[in-house]
Amino acid sequence: MNALAKLLDLPKQEKIENGLLYTPTEIAQQPATWESTFALFQKRRAELAEFLTHAGLGHSTRPKPTVFLIGAGTSDYIGRSLAHVLRRLWQCEVIAVPSTSLLTHGEQWLISGRRYVWISFSRSGDSPEGVSVLERALASHPEIHHIIVSCNAAGHMIRCAAGQKQAFTVALDDEVNDRSLAMTSSFSNMVIFGQCMAHVHNPQQYEPILDRLVEAGRSFLPRAADLAEELAAEPYGKVCFLGSGALEGVAVESGLKVLELTAGKTLTMSESAMGLRHGPMAALDKTTLLVAFLSSDEKVSRYEQDLLRELTRKRLVRTQIAVGGYSELPVDGLADRYVSPQIQQPVPDDCRPPVDVMFGQLLGLFFSLRWNLTPDRPSPNGAIARVVQNVTIYA
Repeated sequence: MNALAKLLDLPKQEKIENGLLYTPTEIAQQPATWESTFALFQKRRAELAEFLTHAGLGHSTRPKPTVFLIGAGTSDYIGRSLAHVLRRLWQCEVIAVPSTSLLTHGEQWLISGRRYVWISFSRSGDSPEGVSVLERALASHPEIHHIIVSCNAAGHMIRCAAGQKQAFTVALDDEVNDRSLAMTSSFSNMVIFGQCMAHVHNPQQYEPILDRLVEAGRSFLPRAADLAEELAAEPYGKVCFLGSGALEGVAVESGLKVLELTAGKTLTMSESAMGLRHGPMAALDKTTLLVAFLSSDEKVSRYEQDLLRELTRKRLVRTQIAVGGYSELPVDGLADRYVSPQIQQPVPDDCRPPVDVMFGQLLGLFFSLRWNLTPDRPSPNGAIARVVQNVTIYA
């Protein structure tokens, strides 16, 4: 029985007492819930395609609008994980913009005369920044088209956009409205829905990719869980996550998961493989666990492997882990361990985030247990909460 399955097999009362009622289940359920999210997309695809065409993202020869991917924290990292695939398939400018930045500098992000589509992601739909940004835009910029993707049908963002001509709302299944503090299955399912949107005009192209994602996720979870448990037993003071392209979003989200679930006791940092040399490498030391999400693109992977080779030569970190997209990526001598799904045909890098991020989630879970914290509620001093509170909104 793998390390995650052991947690799932605990008696219910023991799970409650140790803060394990939700987090392990929400991590484990992900591959199955991706299929449910795809089924939901299939039901809404025709009306979504019509809405996007009306917004200027159809097959028209007119210049396409600029797309903002909006969220805060993990929901912002959803956008960073989706920008590449949406830009590639929609052939327009796609930018991940934090709702926190839009709240304080919203008008500075807009260029007069340009068309926009804003896609907002939110687990609860009740984050004060996201709600305020959406309400202001609906009132002040009725020309902007909005898509709201949330895991909470009763959330304020879904409710305030309902019935608005320029808004399209999607509530994912309540099963992925994570009850634990840290977003896990809500993150990956909103990413999956974003990938579905990228393929809205050719869903037949995405279906085999989804099938490979589900297969990859199911084979990756037990292997990643065992390695995460093993690593959590070591005295690491910090974890550095590396990723390029869409996997840079995975690196940032993985860093946040470990930071949240350990209440900041395990420090984290994230960078692109090419960016690490430009200053952040100074933070690496012999207490550091380095996790590199390696591209399946041979050209990109060469740069990443060069970096791992340099880090090995300099002996800067305690342990180097390579996470790959498929089972035959050669990294001999470049990492202490290599973990990947057991699949022969890799998923394209810009669709990999839902699978790869599970390793970061599992590290967060097992590091949390190492620090004798309760993963469902890992902030004993109340520093962070499931939904951000106490944000004063100024006119």
